Amino acid sequence: MKIDRFYKAVKSVLLLALTFLSILSAAQTSVRGVVTDVKTKETLPYVSVTIPGTSLGTRTDADGKFSIKIPGAYTRVSFTYVGYNSVIKNIVAGQDQVLNVQLQPTSKVLNEVVVKSGRRKKYRNKNNPAVELIEKVIENKSKNRIESYSYAEYEKYEKLSFSLSDITDKFRNKKVFKNYQFLFKQQDSSAIGGATIMPLYMEETLSKNYYRKSPEKNKTIVLAKKKVDFDPKYIDQQGVSAYMNRMYQDIDIYDNNIAVVSNQFLSPISNNAPMFYMYFITDTVKRGDAKFVELSFAPRNKGDMLFQGKLYVSLDGTYAVESAYLTVHKNINLNFVRQFESKLEFEKNDIDGHYHLSKSTLNINFGISKNKGTGVFGERTVSFKDYKLNQPGPDSVYQGAPVVVATSPAEKQDGFWVQNRHEQLSSSEVSIYRNIDSLQNMRSFKRTMELVTFLFAGYKSFGPFEVGPANTFYSFNPVEGLRLRLGGRTTPELSKRYYFETYAAYGTRDDKWKYFGSATYSINNKSIYAFPQHYLRTSFQRDTKIPGQELQFVQEDNFLLSFKRGENDRWLYNDLWRLDYVHEYENHFSYSVGFKKWKQTPAGGLRYQKWEDNVLSPVRNVNTSELSLELRYAPNEKFYQGKIYRTPIFGPDPIFTLRYTQGIKGLLGGEYNYQNLTGNIQKRFYLSQLGYTDMTVEGGYIFGQAPFALLAIHRANQTYAYQLNSYNLMNFLEFVSDHYASINIDHSFNGFFFNKIPLIRKLKLREVVSFKGLYGGVRNENDPYQHPDLLQFPTNDDGIRSTYTLEKQPYMEGSVGIANIFKLFRVDLVKRFTYLDHPDVAEWGVRARVKFDF
Repeated sequence: MKIDRFYKAVKSVLLLALTFLSILSAAQTSVRGVVTDVKTKETLPYVSVTIPGTSLGTRTDADGKFSIKIPGAYTRVSFTYVGYNSVIKNIVAGQDQVLNVQLQPTSKVLNEVVVKSGRRKKYRNKNNPAVELIEKVIENKSKNRIESYSYAEYEKYEKLSFSLSDITDKFRNKKVFKNYQFLFKQQDSSAIGGATIMPLYMEETLSKNYYRKSPEKNKTIVLAKKKVDFDPKYIDQQGVSAYMNRMYQDIDIYDNNIAVVSNQFLSPISNNAPMFYMYFITDTVKRGDAKFVELSFAPRNKGDMLFQGKLYVSLDGTYAVESAYLTVHKNINLNFVRQFESKLEFEKNDIDGHYHLSKSTLNINFGISKNKGTGVFGERTVSFKDYKLNQPGPDSVYQGAPVVVATSPAEKQDGFWVQNRHEQLSSSEVSIYRNIDSLQNMRSFKRTMELVTFLFAGYKSFGPFEVGPANTFYSFNPVEGLRLRLGGRTTPELSKRYYFETYAAYGTRDDKWKYFGSATYSINNKSIYAFPQHYLRTSFQRDTKIPGQELQFVQEDNFLLSFKRGENDRWLYNDLWRLDYVHEYENHFSYSVGFKKWKQTPAGGLRYQKWEDNVLSPVRNVNTSELSLELRYAPNEKFYQGKIYRTPIFGPDPIFTLRYTQGIKGLLGGEYNYQNLTGNIQKRFYLSQLGYTDMTVEGGYIFGQAPFALLAIHRANQTYAYQLNSYNLMNFLEFVSDHYASINIDHSFNGFFFNKIPLIRKLKLREVVSFKGLYGGVRNENDPYQHPDLLQFPTNDDGIRSTYTLEKQPYMEGSVGIANIFKLFRVDLVKRFTYLDHPDVAEWGVRARVKFDF
């Protein structure tokens, strides 16, 4: 009996032990720590951290930190690094633990240190084998690019998806998400984006691509495109796609600069990369019969727009990149990016032995905070296949626009995508299309989107009509006093051909009603707010305006612009009747033809006067009738179409605008004959590590005789907001010209200097400078002092002249500023250099603006 009990006890103990061992083997061991030099205490980047006898492992980052999760009951971790003795450390299986490791330099390195300085040598490019290798890679770049061939052809598949990321159980279980649980997706907790994400968007593109060296031509034929379709009432689908593709561009490691999230990063194999990067040979790898050097790299300055990661370089004499892993340092001066990871894979061409890109992935996790809270995770995967090299295609292939969309019904059929995708979608990816369709049919989602649209765009939809914009409902100014406004417009739910817009406003001080009404006919049967526009519009407006104020992306009666400095009582009452025809093309060339009948009546402190019989007599109003033509070309332009304005997504291509206006005397009461010709060029210049420059050059000339009210009234700004396209210390109606030239330069250094200053670099601030110059004049025929029968220049309440010409010298102002304050604000100290003797002008001023940028 006792023996039976003894056997049962032993059996229970063994069963318990086996259970414990099985639990232990299934448990996950988490180890993190820092690897340093035992003598200098400096951290060691890219140390190999492996589990002996397995393929499990990782590497330390640029700060020597590592973190690894190990499945199973392993109890040892190995640390190896070039120039140091390897170390194996014991760990406790199934537990989270911190393990800080110190490595001892090999005797040869240690002897050198002792002889020379008693400390480890400082990183240098000279006599550095890693730098010598990267210089060979740079030297052979031109041979390893696709542009080294006379002709190239390949098929390209792109997949771009976005999800809410880092979702906690508390967030997921909120009442608002009760009906949306089907949207959530579980993934590996170690993956970018966290354990729980909510997929919201995906698009796929399949294209055929052609390259010809001479004459150089790149041609893309889009074979098919598929994407999640949101209701255009809430979201500009084209704009979202353009913005996301601008942020997630192709990464070409052989380019000197690589565009990522609206910034330019210096490639680790750019021509001057050794000036900004540190390189380390960390391993040699054999894949099949080929050998590669693992070359790790890190930024010299951790805050600059630079990558860190690894390159695998071939040792067959081509010095080609076989694969690359790119990430960024945690201290980089890059906003809202929690995690960044890109992988590039190249395949060897059997014809000539060169390597060509076969697949690239780019994963970025965004968040308001870098450490906590729900974020947005985006993933872009691009694959290439069917390379044909030095095989010319027919001439017709290279003709026409650089991007052509093939019209094929096959792109809408699931079978086409199943057959032609380079890699099949996962079940969760397939469900995105279905889930978003279901989501948009839910009443609770529609109510949520209507609320978001009202808060951010200012419009509340009532089906065929929407009311707004909300930020114009209330404002104030010296002429109207309290101004109340209410308006709205029709939506495509009423008609896709006909659109109507109206508003009414009332000023309590001037006791006048203002109003606007327009009717638009869409010729292409598309929304008049969608690209490409093609419509005919007629409109009438009776409202106030500040002479010379031209605002971008905001309306003049916006409440925030009610606050102005100095005297601000010289206004106009305008009666405007317009007829406009607008035609945009897919290549971003557009033209518009218009007619405008304009009656302007001075208001507030503004007086129109001219000499008659030696008496200064008031002029009630000025009447003009104008015909106009505007040509605009913006190659490769990208923008997000809001409810009112298009927000540009800046790129390197210039924008050209040419406007011609003809005033016709005698036509519908027009009082003057004149011609106005204006040209404008805008361009962004990227300067790699030194940031970027936005430059605008403009010139104008007015032919014929006209009063000052019809001359170029230069854009002034008396608000406290910094305006990029206005003169921020110029008063309204201070300068007029009938011929002028101007230049506007705004440069952002992206933190290039602040990133190198201890303590300040932690604030992630960025330096900005600007300069604005304007030179012009008024010819004798338009000078009221030479021709008293013209409108006289305005004066202030003391009878002192307040409107001037620019013959004496150019108007110039400049500013220095700090941007990225709290990741959102820019503050400039502005100085005016000329015409300081004018009344009521300031030599210095502080201006601020909100700027959302990565």
